[in-house]
Amino acid sequence: MFAIIMTGGKQYKVSEGDVLFIEKLDVNEGETVTFDCVKALSNGETFKVGAPNVEGATVTANVLKNGKGKKIYVLKYKSKKNEKKKIGHRQPYTKVQITAING
Repeated sequence: MFAIIMTGGKQYKVSEGDVLFIEKLDVNEGETVTFDCVKALSNGETFKVGAPNVEGATVTANVLKNGKGKKIYVLKYKSKKNEKKKIGHRQPYTKVQITAING
């Protein structure tokens, strides 16, 4: 059984027990979160596609960790001006484990 959910502007194909790194949510570690924006749902024999969401389908997940990803560096450079700037960025994430797919 799998589902396609949407969170943080991105779509993820999930099944029970999967661990995902998604865009940061305002929940603490150890809490549960419910995703109700389910785009598609399959249980092996049937496949439901929502328009835009599947009615009554939800996916519940347990929050494992909130953190920041690896640092990436951006270098801004302007030629002939003797101007350069190095900027670093760490994207915040929420690590979740899918516990149940209801539909």
